[in-house]
Amino acid sequence: MKKNGFTTTILHSDRRLDVEHGAVHKPMHPSSEYAYAQSRELAAVFQGKAGFTYARQGTPTTAALEAKVTAMEDGVATVSFATGMAALAAIFTTLLRRGDHLLCSQHIFGNTNSLLGTLQELGVEVTLVDATDARNVAAAVQGNTRMVFTETIANPGTQVADLMGIGQLCRQSGLVYVIDNTLTSPWLFKGRDAGAALVMNSLSKYIGGHGHALGGTVTDTGLFDWQGHPNIFEAYRKGPSTSWGLTQIKKKGLRDMGGTLAAEPAHRIAVGAETLALRMDRACANALALARHLQGHPGIARVHYPGLPGHAQHERAGQLFRGRYGALMGIELAEGIDCFDFLDRLSVVVLATHLGDTRTLALPAAHTIYHEMGPARRAQMGIADSLIRVSVGIEDEADLIADFDAALQACPPASKAGS
Repeated sequence: MKKNGFTTTILHSDRRLDVEHGAVHKPMHPSSEYAYAQSRELAAVFQGKAGFTYARQGTPTTAALEAKVTAMEDGVATVSFATGMAALAAIFTTLLRRGDHLLCSQHIFGNTNSLLGTLQELGVEVTLVDATDARNVAAAVQGNTRMVFTETIANPGTQVADLMGIGQLCRQSGLVYVIDNTLTSPWLFKGRDAGAALVMNSLSKYIGGHGHALGGTVTDTGLFDWQGHPNIFEAYRKGPSTSWGLTQIKKKGLRDMGGTLAAEPAHRIAVGAETLALRMDRACANALALARHLQGHPGIARVHYPGLPGHAQHERAGQLFRGRYGALMGIELAEGIDCFDFLDRLSVVVLATHLGDTRTLALPAAHTIYHEMGPARRAQMGIADSLIRVSVGIEDEADLIADFDAALQACPPASKAGS
């Protein structure tokens, strides 16, 4: 049978799982416990047979969503969490131990950077490297290195990691390769194509798409043989070794830590996921048009966006991401323009700390989501004090451009304001 395309597969995913009463969407299952007519069957589910026992470990609703994400990523299985950060925390805390070494891109989300600090306090050694070149990663590998982690496109500097080169290095070195696919989504990029062992998606962003539900997932691509990873507990060394890692993440990271995705947000995200490709294409097109327009504007000092030919990883992004460049950008205002004054003059754009919404969102990055890092760490990441992060939505292109033009006209650079 011919394999359906991306959107067709997601649209019809639920009904092909034999949904109750012929519904086309898997309904919400809010029950916290699941009963069985026979006690032996209940015991069998606890011991590994497919089924549901207690909602902390998943429900039929989350299972249907996980099936969608697995299909999106061409993976073998997925575990869902209440947030993307819960998903990342589960990966790091269940697969790494005291004395292990984690290699991580230096261009990472602020909360992820904070989580790395917690890992260091727990005895995990962390080294930050410029992941835009796999040679930097290779040079930092140590005898105790267990894992390499990077985002696809950095937030908000938009650096694009050397995803394929790092994947080759991890295969050769037997390292667990983890990719955060949030900024690209499985529509633009699949971690499996780069050889990732695990792919994390923040469902709160492009997959859900509407800014009204939190969630995160970890997908196992099936490419990593966990027999070579020393930190798998004996209890989970059963069945095919390619499933051991995700089993441990589910048992130790979800069951034990309790970062469970509830049925209602899971349902909302699953419905939102049906239009991922359509929304993503529109947002990417808007972002490219806006970036090109702002690049030559006298009120803008610099635009950080992979779709611009001057971007250091422009060619790489075009090759990796379906000829698209994502929907997030960073803009640095010209000298003399106050970032707060500029932002307050935007009317279509929403001032909010989120991304991947249908609406265009903006915030002053150094003063908000990266404030806790301090000036030295921000400088290392290339985050200027005037940098504004813009998550471009699906509004009409002309309205977005007009909104930015009007705000810039009301905040002329210092040289023009005094002339």
